[in-house]
Amino acid sequence: MIAMKKLILSALMPFFIILYTLLPCSTPLRARALTDEYACITSTSAYFYASKDLKRGVFLLPETYYVKILEQGSEFCKIEYQADTETTQKLTGYARTDALAFVDYTPKTPYFSTLFEATYTIDGSIGGEGFLDEIRLTCAYYGDFEVGSTSYCYVLRGGEFGYVPKPDKLSVPKNTEYAEWLASKETDAPVSATPKTDEGASPAQIAIIIALCLLVPVLSALIIRQPKNEPYDEE
Repeated sequence: MIAMKKLILSALMPFFIILYTLLPCSTPLRARALTDEYACITSTSAYFYASKDLKRGVFLLPETYYVKILEQGSEFCKIEYQADTETTQKLTGYARTDALAFVDYTPKTPYFSTLFEATYTIDGSIGGEGFLDEIRLTCAYYGDFEVGSTSYCYVLRGGEFGYVPKPDKLSVPKNTEYAEWLASKETDAPVSATPKTDEGASPAQIAIIIALCLLVPVLSALIIRQPKNEPYDEE
């Protein structure tokens, strides 16, 4: 009897394989690597806020550059801007969600970093040898801040943050990573405007599947059916 069951099971195995190959299956989900989440600054009026208050804008975030997303909300996102380096310090604050475009990659140049010298002139009325009449301090640029028609910069200067008049020659070049990413997505998109849908199994496949489904219970019944004759008792 055991030999018969093994024979029937070995005969059923090809049917199970055929059934598996005929049934439509969905494409497995691709695992996404755990990376830092960034968002591109897509607005010219995207402020860095110290808190969730539109009245407390600290400076304008440079357009086309990025912020690191710490918490995402419907109105505000908690963000991180700049990094801890020899000349800069990272800032944690908030930005409006509608001024950001979330991306699924890590930008090569997330932040705009530049240094410039701020010159402070002292009134030379004292005069005399050995007196300093000019002080120069190195500033790390973070963003612009407009007061009426005057432009200032929010900077890190001597370990402290503050505002200085914006130098005339200071300009922020555009970061093209986000535009290139959008262009690559359009290039990779399918030519046909109609999305492909899963047509499912064909009528022939359905007929084979039904036949196999009807055949499997019959063969299974043969496996578990008990013999009609009682086992022979030698005594």
